[in-house]
Amino acid sequence: MKVVIAEKPSVAREIASLLGASEKKDGYLTGNGYFVTWAFGHLVGLGMPEDYGISGFQKSSLPILPNPFLLTIRKVKKDKGYTADTGALKQLKVIEQVIDRSEKIIVATDAGREGELIFRYIYEYLKCNKPFERLWISSLTEKAIKQGFDSLKPSSDFDGLYQAAQGRSRADWLVGINASQALSIAAGNGIYSLGRVQTPTLALICKRYLENRNFSVQQYWQIKLSHTKEFTDFKSLSKNKWDDKKLVEDTLKSIKRNGNTVMVTSAETKNVTEQPPLLFDLTGLQKEANKKLNLTAEETLNIAQSLYEKKFITYPRTGSKYIPEDRWEEIPNLIRALQEMGAFKQAVTKVKWGRFSKRIVNDLRVTDHHGLLITDKIPSALSAKENAVYNLIAFRVLEAISQACTIEITDVMLQALHYDFVLKGYKILEPGWRSIKGSFSDDDAEPVQELPQLKKGDELKIKEAIVLEKKTKPPVLYTEAGLLSAMETAGKEIENEEERKALQNIGIGTPATRAAIIETLFARNYIQREKKSLIPTGKGLQVYELIKDKKIADVAMTAEWELTLQKIENNKSNAEAFQKEMENYATSITNELLQTAIAQENLAMLDCPKCKNRQLIIRDKIVKCPDETCNWVQFRNVCGVQIGIADIESLVSKGKTSFIKGMKSKAGKRFDAYIVLNDKAESSFEFEKSKPSKK
Repeated sequence: MKVVIAEKPSVAREIASLLGASEKKDGYLTGNGYFVTWAFGHLVGLGMPEDYGISGFQKSSLPILPNPFLLTIRKVKKDKGYTADTGALKQLKVIEQVIDRSEKIIVATDAGREGELIFRYIYEYLKCNKPFERLWISSLTEKAIKQGFDSLKPSSDFDGLYQAAQGRSRADWLVGINASQALSIAAGNGIYSLGRVQTPTLALICKRYLENRNFSVQQYWQIKLSHTKEFTDFKSLSKNKWDDKKLVEDTLKSIKRNGNTVMVTSAETKNVTEQPPLLFDLTGLQKEANKKLNLTAEETLNIAQSLYEKKFITYPRTGSKYIPEDRWEEIPNLIRALQEMGAFKQAVTKVKWGRFSKRIVNDLRVTDHHGLLITDKIPSALSAKENAVYNLIAFRVLEAISQACTIEITDVMLQALHYDFVLKGYKILEPGWRSIKGSFSDDDAEPVQELPQLKKGDELKIKEAIVLEKKTKPPVLYTEAGLLSAMETAGKEIENEEERKALQNIGIGTPATRAAIIETLFARNYIQREKKSLIPTGKGLQVYELIKDKKIADVAMTAEWELTLQKIENNKSNAEAFQKEMENYATSITNELLQTAIAQENLAMLDCPKCKNRQLIIRDKIVKCPDETCNWVQFRNVCGVQIGIADIESLVSKGKTSFIKGMKSKAGKRFDAYIVLNDKAESSFEFEKSKPSKK
């Protein structure tokens, strides 16, 4: 018998049906010489400090450098501690039993760094020594699974991948556990969470927020002119920017007095070729879905994973935008499949058969997985969001195989009095890939304007002249799309040119983990959304102020580690040396953070409203009475809104907060209310009485 271990039950069912393992058992399927079982993500992980006999946050225990690292069954929070997850325990027992009854293991967890780690940690925890082979596939279609089983790969091919995954896992433990405990001990007023990738990402958000907030807006004025020639309307803009309104208005009067005309001083035309975009990698898809559909990075990843498991797209957790040569022959079938779907019929007619662009084919630029493709399975019964994400991917495939777009760009310089005015004209010569969606300018580009024939010496009438009032713009706050770009290109922050070149395509985190990092910052109450922008909370800014000059906030250093992990994956760097480096780094930041001086918040001294004889402890998540018998507590996050210190003071001393807006019920409905305390110090909502309508 052979045992196949998948990452999720849904994938296991697909594989089992193909292998003829149709008999259902508790935790696995069997038949035709196979057992097919599954994990539920990470069943086994690195042990916590308690597993090494270190409880609580003790300065004397830091830094904690496990040797060896212990593996434990996944744990869940219970009361004040953690306990083994019963579901994980049960499934691990099933896996152990079917492995014992098999001669060989086939690993079918997701084909990537985390998928490899999920299986290898189970294999190590069970002290297994049976031989195993790897199923390495990029899509869950029947054809891909069959091909994968026909060419199973030896386990040794993926030892580098495992060492990189293990190195990442241990590095995150060493930095996260030690830095978080050190800062929390230094603070003495709550739990602070720091992390190898999480903290530099928070630093990016806070730095941009402060640059935006502290930006000094300057007012300036420009003159805009309107012209008509050969029945074509077009506009020009002054090169000058005036910081005095009266001066610009006087200039405008002078231009009008001087014949109300402009002279063409130069007109240069050039043809520009815009290559079609490459396929999406995961980060590219997340950025586009955030811009166009307002989806978070995590939402996009979950939707893409669902489309993958339904066999509509290839493996989404990819860092590549290219496909290998051997996938090229499948492209025509994919385009034909789109022809059957109403949303794409018109777009497919714009594709030039026999002249597909092969720009996306590059064996050397394909990482673990190729760029995102659709499959030849036509989607049905998708949710609105799934449909929108599928459309993004499908349209991008059509664009990527289309011809280049050729544009004629004309730069014209005009002069009125001795002031220069500029205008730019665009003319589409060959629409190419831009005809797929019929969009001829990017979202942030100026609107396209076609110009009549203009040459040096032409005199043009000024049809209308107006003064435009403008303001200098601060650096824009990060949206998720902007933050993903910053994480993706973190190497650009590096000053040393040689290092920057080496790291130009290396970011912080990986395409598969960036969404989780952003969600962690939300969960820690370090950042919040303001419309589409990401801004730090008071707590996030407090952490940033403490760590902004420390090594742990260094984006470039984190990018260098990602490069080292890639080298380990490709067997070009030593995993043990990397771990030693991370241990030294963890020791260094622990000592650095333990010496941090933290300004305590100027918190009010409030007596407990219930027992009246103890002072309340105010934390970022709760306010509570230290008396165990009294045990009064008030959570500070109420229905999705963080309750500020002023409202806590008002609630405890006056029995009522200010009117709090934007809370969300369990059903997802927004409401506004006061939080009030009754005679027993129990909190509830009080709603504003509606005013009687006037008859």
